[in-house]
Order: sequence, then structure tokens, then C-alpha cells
Amino acid sequence: MKVLDYLELESRLARAGIGTAHDQQVEALRRAAESGAAVEVVETPWAGEDALDGLYSAARGRGLFREYDLAHCNLIGPGSVAVARHARRNGVPLVLHCHVTSEDFRESFRGSNAVAPALRRYLRWFYSQADLVLTPSEYTKRQLSAYPVGAPIRALSNGVDLDSVADHADHREQYRERYDLDGVVAFAVGNVFERKGLTDFCEVAERVDLEFAWFGTYDTGPQASPTVTRRVENPPENVTFTGWVEDKPGMFGAGDVFFFPTKEENQGIVVLEAMACGKAVVLRDIPVFREYFEDGHDCLLCSGRDEFVAALERLAADPDLRERLGENARETAGRHGLDRVGEELVATYRDLLE
Repeated sequence: MKVLDYLELESRLARAGIGTAHDQQVEALRRAAESGAAVEVVETPWAGEDALDGLYSAARGRGLFREYDLAHCNLIGPGSVAVARHARRNGVPLVLHCHVTSEDFRESFRGSNAVAPALRRYLRWFYSQADLVLTPSEYTKRQLSAYPVGAPIRALSNGVDLDSVADHADHREQYRERYDLDGVVAFAVGNVFERKGLTDFCEVAERVDLEFAWFGTYDTGPQASPTVTRRVENPPENVTFTGWVEDKPGMFGAGDVFFFPTKEENQGIVVLEAMACGKAVVLRDIPVFREYFEDGHDCLLCSGRDEFVAALERLAADPDLRERLGENARETAGRHGLDRVGEELVATYRDLLE
């Protein structure tokens, strides 16, 4: 079977979790094919390399779209809408992957809270076109069911590419020296948003005698959140905002305790990546993390700043606890490997085609 696994605006989303999720899908399907699954992946729906090539092809009477047996879209924009309409007209099974909800859109960009209610209405319409909606968690499935989305919904872990961070320890000294980090370092990875817990990250850092680092890009243009601009330009003395870092293993190698006080996630691939590196993990106690992780076993779940402070101080003082949590976390991440994701994706596609 030939599967379209499509992410519009792919080049612009390379630094976002959606881009990572899409890349992992493609890699998981590649591994499934190497293991004998009869699946071939194309990543663009257009006849040619891009939409302009497709329009040129259509103008010459050769059609706008490539041929494929099933369409799997990962974003919600006009390119995905066009693919969805083409699939519906031509009887092609359509999978829409929910990486965006109105809830996780809040506190991301300037004006995002005002847009979120309208986005919810749009998402209800968009996802309802699917033959199947995939969500990264049962938590997100429940959210979409409440919109309500009028299509079947199935939860499937985004997984984690264990190989992508396998050599993190080799980069430790280089990255600690680059960003002048010393001692036990609490760190976060990902785009700097208030939704990710930026204010809590900074205010907890002011109360804990450790170095803190946030590896990830942040907006500086007119779309930037005022909170992000203020925090990044005037951070606490013990907080470093690195900006974009190309080398993923270097980010995870430099830190010791992954501190991720995010308020809303559909799953959190960066958490699985930190766990794959054997890092002790401190998370906000939100439903999606309860679904996948166990407090005191592979992470510490905290309900607010006082608990964050206590957890970080406890881990800083107890290397044995860091090691135990990290080893258990590595086992948890191992259960989300891409071989398993590929098997489940192929089985899902077969069910729809049959």
C-alpha cells in the first residue's frame, strides 16, 4: 500500500513537536517496511515536489495530486484541507492526526487565547472529515470527543526515536562548556511558551540553588508573547535561554534533571526523549502525564511551585534517587520505541483499507 504521510509547512515546523512527530512516523514506517510490511511512504500529495509543481501539472491536464492508497495528514491548514477534500471525492481513506487542539494553542503566541474558541469550532469541522482521527493520548481523545468530533478517534503514542539521543553522554562536556553550565543542571527542551510553564520555570529557579537551562527557540517578532519577551530578555541570574540548538543529543547530554512544568500537552515527546536518556524527570501533575507515567517510579509529579522546589532540591541532594528514577524512565521510554509505532500504524492503515 502507498501511504501519503503529509506535513504541510514541514520546513517551518522542523523545530516543533509536530515536525518531530511526523519525522518519527516516517521513520517508523520505514522500519516497518524493512521488516517486511508492504508499505511505501510518500511525503507530498502534489504531482511534483511541491504545490506549485502540482498546479503546473494540473494546468497541463495531468492532475494536481499524486496517487496513493491512503492519506495521513498531520496539520490543519489549507494544504491538509485540500488533501482531505481530494480523499473524500476519490474514496481514499483519510487519517487526520490531532497534534493541535484549542487547549494546547492557548498561551503560545500573542493573541492565541482570543483565537482559541474559534479554533475549537474549526477543529471540530476539520477533524470530523476523517475516516479516523489519531490522537497521541487518551487524554486528547477525550478532549476531541467533547468538542464533539464526528469521526472515530483512536489513541496512538507518538513514540520516541531512541536512536536520536543515544549518544547524548558524548556531548555532555562540550555543551556544558558552551553554555557555561556547572553542577546539577535543571533543564527544559522545546519552544519557549508560557503554556510550557515559562513563568513557573523562572520563579522556581529563583528559589533553588541550581543552574537552569532552557534549550529551545523563542519568538522575537510581533507574534511573540509579551511574557516570553520579558522573561527571555531579563531572566534570573541562574537561568540560561539558549535559543535554537541544532544538536538534540547535546541538549539532553548537558542537563541532569529534566524540569518541564508545562500546563497542557497532547503527550510530550521531549519527556520521552529525556527519559530515553535516563534523566530524572520533574513534571506538572496533569492528566496526560498520569496516563503515561507513574509518580515516584519514573518521574516526580508536582502540583505547584512549592512542590517543584521541593522535588528539585531533593533530586539535587540525592544522586541515588536521580539514578533510580532515570533507570525506570529509560524503561518507560523503551516501551514507546518506533518499531512498535510502525507496527501499529501499519495495522491501522490495513484496517481502513479493508
